[in-house]
Amino acid sequence: MGEILALVEARLRTALGEPDARAAVTFLGTDRIEVLRFVDGDVVRYATLGMSAQPMADPTVALADPVKGPRAELVLSVRAGLADTDKVLRGLAVLAASPQVEGLIVAPGASLDLGEPLWPGAPFSSVLVAESGGLVEDLELDEPMEPVRFLPLLPMTHNEAAWKRVRGAQELQERWLSHGTDLRDPLRASVTLD
Repeated sequence: MGEILALVEARLRTALGEPDARAAVTFLGTDRIEVLRFVDGDVVRYATLGMSAQPMADPTVALADPVKGPRAELVLSVRAGLADTDKVLRGLAVLAASPQVEGLIVAPGASLDLGEPLWPGAPFSSVLVAESGGLVEDLELDEPMEPVRFLPLLPMTHNEAAWKRVRGAQELQERWLSHGTDLRDPLRASVTLD
């Protein structure tokens, strides 16, 4: 487990630079989850470290495989200085612990909901999980382990989350794209939905 997390942190540092802050959260019955903060000009990126220590398992399987299964870490990018986004650290750790706590398999297209604002005053309480491979390349591990995928999180307003449940992730992402939505704006309003 420690070896995998060392490789994951090295991949994050290669892609995002040196973290300028880190916080650790441990929930009862789960492994420790860290959240690293990287500043890149006017963008702050938060990345989890610890979610990929164990593979995610289907909750319907009686005994989880300790080696095989999808592995992931979460990455959230927001514009700096517009909101107190550092308060997102605990929320990200909660989302990263959800595979251990709730038996979820976090994959692109999924919605994750905190049930409270991502940070104080945020118009978002949920995120859309996007495809990996963009900002941080997947990390290949020795067989039979699956690669660690670095999944971007796209904050959704309440209306966007409801629209996504009806129309699907692809349509919501197309709507954001067609309206030129700045998904890094921590104060943005909901995209026009019809």
